[in-house]
Amino acid sequence: MNETGMRNPDCGIETCGLKTTGAVRYNLQAAALYEEAIRRGEAQLSAHGALVAETGQHTGRSAKDKFIVRDTATEGVVWWDNNKPMAPEHFAALRADFLSHAADRDLFVQDLVGGADPENSLPVRVVTEYAWHSLFIRNLLLRPEAEALASFMPRMTIIDLPSFRADPARHGCRTETVIAIDLTRMIVLIGGTSYAGEMKKSVFTALNYLLPARGVMPMHCSANVGPGGDAAVFFGLSGTGKTTLSADPARTLLGDDEHGWGETGLFNFEGGCYAKTIHLSQEAEPEIFATTRRFGTIMENVVLDAHGNPDFEDGSLTENTRCAYPLHFIPNASATGQSGQPKNIIMLTADAFGVLPPIAKLTPAQAMYHFLSGYTAKVAGTEKGVTEPEATFSTCFGAPFMPRHPAEYGNLLRDLIAQHGVDCWLVNTGWTGGAYGTGSRMPIKVTRGLLNAALRGELNGAEFRTDPHFGFAVPVAVPGIDANLLDPRSTWADKAAYDAQARRLVGMFIDSFAKFETHVDASVRAAAPVRAEAAE
Repeated sequence: MNETGMRNPDCGIETCGLKTTGAVRYNLQAAALYEEAIRRGEAQLSAHGALVAETGQHTGRSAKDKFIVRDTATEGVVWWDNNKPMAPEHFAALRADFLSHAADRDLFVQDLVGGADPENSLPVRVVTEYAWHSLFIRNLLLRPEAEALASFMPRMTIIDLPSFRADPARHGCRTETVIAIDLTRMIVLIGGTSYAGEMKKSVFTALNYLLPARGVMPMHCSANVGPGGDAAVFFGLSGTGKTTLSADPARTLLGDDEHGWGETGLFNFEGGCYAKTIHLSQEAEPEIFATTRRFGTIMENVVLDAHGNPDFEDGSLTENTRCAYPLHFIPNASATGQSGQPKNIIMLTADAFGVLPPIAKLTPAQAMYHFLSGYTAKVAGTEKGVTEPEATFSTCFGAPFMPRHPAEYGNLLRDLIAQHGVDCWLVNTGWTGGAYGTGSRMPIKVTRGLLNAALRGELNGAEFRTDPHFGFAVPVAVPGIDANLLDPRSTWADKAAYDAQARRLVGMFIDSFAKFETHVDASVRAAAPVRAEAAE
């Protein structure tokens, strides 16, 4: 095997059983990975220097093909109602076949870290057969300095082989695509999909498993910090605005997707961002747009014109077009990925029913209720097979990545909110003036204006009304914002249709939360919405 790049000579891929007659390239940087990806026909250059790759049939996560090994260590810890089990013997067969499949292939290895807090970090070795996947994960996780690489000892290994095809009968999986996670041995096997996001979400899943036992809250969120050191957390599923809204030039960006919250404050799990680019514009999102014109950025499934220019309006490959770039590509990004305790928590939702107001203030009990509910809409392309927004309840705003029972995360969040006196807000980035297909998407300028008012404390003295369905407090007027938008019912031409939609959505909340009622106290149960009569 030929080896290029820095590694700990006592800790090569052989330690996890991998052997190959092909070349093994350790910790290559962007230029070398560009060269390899282009030479191997994996990707092409855009006119501005970004690397552009297509992921084939898998243009989003394959959530139904993700499995966790069910053994004596995970049996009583993992929330099996939400996670598909894989028998240890099936995983053993899968691992053996992965090793055999890799035995004659060129491989790329990156030694990286999940978690900016040294006390709560996870050293990860990522082995890929694609050069562009190696650059992707190098962009997304934290990159150790050269001194640390010389003594790097992974606690987790990911083997990513898109050309591998699983055998459901032999491997205990569903299709030829498989994402199998052994949380006891900390091994992840990804096969049959070229969608690079599976790698980063596997690290997130592992941290969601490990950190609660240490009293640290893992969160599917973005985070930023104001000039006065006031940190804000933005919960939300993909497509709800976590990346867009946290990339604020007036605030320092901690990260766009995954963070921990512990004794010393917030810390980013990642060293990069993975932003949606469909309909991306320089005017609306200048910081993210600028990254697409830089060497080192990877663009996934973005269509180029004849001159190599990206067409961000073209969703012909998928609506889930994305770019992956190092965090330092954002001019105001944090150099440490860490901050003090948050002052505000924002729960983002893309309400496809057009019922929720653009912003509402939550009590601590309401915050726990909505965190456990995790209502939003799956945005087109986020998962394979989703072609238009559809209502969903994803507990903790990240159910696909939560190995433990939601009550563990909810109780951690409630305790941290109470301990640090955090203000909580529900923000709807979804539809107004009607449901999806009739109404229109909430203008991003409105959302930014309301968020800025909340983060600056300008809503503290505002007049609020109580929403008749959900019971939370909604501002009556905010300077610079059309007051009609603050009352969603007033934006509907057919008020009776709004009332019917609201009652329907309330019913969905109540039905979804039923499974949590025995795990929460009376105050959280009382925070549930009610089926109010039609407003006059």
